[in-house]
Amino acid sequence: LRRLEAEGVVTFERNVGARVTEIDPADLHDTTETLAMVEGAAIGLAVPSLSVEDVAEARSLNAQMRESLAAFDPVRLTRLNEAFHRTLTDPCPNEQLKGLVDDGWRRLSRLRQSTFGFVPGRARESVEEHERILHLLETGAPAHDVELAVREHRLAPLPAFLDRASDDVRASELH
Repeated sequence: LRRLEAEGVVTFERNVGARVTEIDPADLHDTTETLAMVEGAAIGLAVPSLSVEDVAEARSLNAQMRESLAAFDPVRLTRLNEAFHRTLTDPCPNEQLKGLVDDGWRRLSRLRQSTFGFVPGRARESVEEHERILHLLETGAPAHDVELAVREHRLAPLPAFLDRASDDVRASELH
């Protein structure tokens, strides 16, 4: 429990005990915004190094996400989504930037277990946004265009996340 507390997953309340930490909307906003910037930059820098195999792997992962939409397993979709993104960030030549991307993913995973379980309608939109990114990569679009598409993709769910997180905080305050 102390390790989970150190990771921000649980908090201890006097005379209550351990409980799951609620989502802090400001922290979610800042983490998502930061990850959008650093992941966009990492993928933008990776563009010249991305191989045909990397793009094919990303396309395969997105196809698996599309196939998983019918069964709607949010944890599996989130795992495939992270693999998709990491396939595109791994070739980034800037190790510090990749470290910041890793930190962002870790921080987001502590804030919410599954993007797609938290905002269910997001899965289909995410798959379509991945298609746009893949199209840019496959047609040789400038790295800057790919970077901006990744940033937009990362920021797209933020309003829905924040609405849902605020609703959850209000509901917990009523109990």
